[in-house]
Amino acid sequence: MKKVRKAVFPVAGLGTRFLPATKSIPKEMLTVVDRPVIQYVVDEAREAGIEHFIFVTGRNKAVIEDHFDVQFELYDTLAQRGKDDQLSRLQRLQPSPGQTSFTRQQVPLGLGHAVWCARDLVGDEPFALLLPDMIMQMDQSCLKQMVELYEQTGNNIIAVQECDPAETHKYGIVGRGADVHSGFEITGMVEKPTHGTAPSNLYINGRYILQPEIFKILEGQEKGAGNEIQLTDAMLKLEKQQPFYGYHYQGRTFDCGSPEGFIEANVAFSLWRPDMHDNVVDMLARSLRDLRPIERRKMPR
Repeated sequence: MKKVRKAVFPVAGLGTRFLPATKSIPKEMLTVVDRPVIQYVVDEAREAGIEHFIFVTGRNKAVIEDHFDVQFELYDTLAQRGKDDQLSRLQRLQPSPGQTSFTRQQVPLGLGHAVWCARDLVGDEPFALLLPDMIMQMDQSCLKQMVELYEQTGNNIIAVQECDPAETHKYGIVGRGADVHSGFEITGMVEKPTHGTAPSNLYINGRYILQPEIFKILEGQEKGAGNEIQLTDAMLKLEKQQPFYGYHYQGRTFDCGSPEGFIEANVAFSLWRPDMHDNVVDMLARSLRDLRPIERRKMPR
């Protein structure tokens, strides 16, 4: 069984829900507390033992590549000013030479197409796929626990968590079969099922470990919902050839692709930090105390 060494990060999206900010700043570089969103996802992959980070980019995403590069002038300035703690922190987050690769998704044809664009960099081995909009808050990396399940089963792994049964129509939902090791057999996958037809309330939360056979399927995959090449459609075909297992993630997930989820993530991660917790609690209490009913104002468009 081959080790999961590589992770793919599809970062070519336009981030239209954050306009006008994302006219000049990739949505993946918006900061939650003091780190870009993409840094949280890469840190999760690193904790899981990932050795090679593959970014599928698009136009105006060069700043992501710069973020993971060495900035000699900054490092030198911090060293000269004696800011050793900040310098050490940046160096710990810095990937080693040769650990990052970047490829372009030159046309916006969906998540399945973005994954397919990474085929030559992944090669003939299993890989992790992490959707950068979704960041996790848990003591142990979600992906690390998925890798442990993969090492027990040797097959495709999808992380899932519970949602309100009334909201299953918003997500990709899996059917739950027998428990296997620290996970369970997936008996089916449905993308945004109609009300009352979902096989469970377990939704796919943006973390996958997939076998390389998915690339051959994606190569011939027809466009699906939204006139895009859908990863779920390809996984349904792969499911007929190989088992899929689910890892039931028990932590918190924040959808930083939406303004509301992004704000929630900032509050949650600031409260999680011992050096910020008390001040943030006081700030939130003051904000709620001082809140007054106001006439709804129209935002400029």
